[in-house]
Amino acid sequence: MSLELEEIASKVRVCTLCPLSKSRTVAVPGEGPVDAKLMFVGEAPGAEEDKQGRPFVGAAGKNLNSLLNLIGLNREDIFITNIVKCRPPENRVPTWDERNACSPYLKGQIRIIKPALICTLGNTALETLTGATSISRVHGQTMKKEDLLIFPLYHPAAALHNPKLKSVLESDMQKLNEALKQLQLPSSTPKRSGSPKLDDFMP
Repeated sequence: MSLELEEIASKVRVCTLCPLSKSRTVAVPGEGPVDAKLMFVGEAPGAEEDKQGRPFVGAAGKNLNSLLNLIGLNREDIFITNIVKCRPPENRVPTWDERNACSPYLKGQIRIIKPALICTLGNTALETLTGATSISRVHGQTMKKEDLLIFPLYHPAAALHNPKLKSVLESDMQKLNEALKQLQLPSSTPKRSGSPKLDDFMP
């Protein structure tokens, strides 16, 4: 991890900007290489993540790993993080105040990494980054928002509660694979230049 990313991670670990800091076990900054061309952004840490301090290590993480393997992606080549870095009580959806408090950390990670494509996982990540409120309408297709390319996916946890979504997620991963091929990712093609502009659509 680069010094800049580690600086953000260090701030996240001691953050007290919102009430989630009082109920967390540990904060979960995110993980992955600074030169990652693909970034996955979920909603929030769950119970297992709250224990380990790493993103997507619980049941949803196992689903995510299986989906990545489906199209030959290596988790170690991807930066994985969440909209909020601390677990909300009872895994509830984070409030806008909580998202706003955490937004400088995610903005900083995106600016440093400059991913060529961001996969949002679930409605909360989609809404926070794009303003779109219905993942059922936009999943499995590339969206452009300012200087960012965004590919919405259902959250891997959704398939745990609704088995019918497993086939949808698998189909969308194949569409993601095609999108990556069009972008020539994760090949040696240079990443998109310039810093993403987040301020117009992310609080």
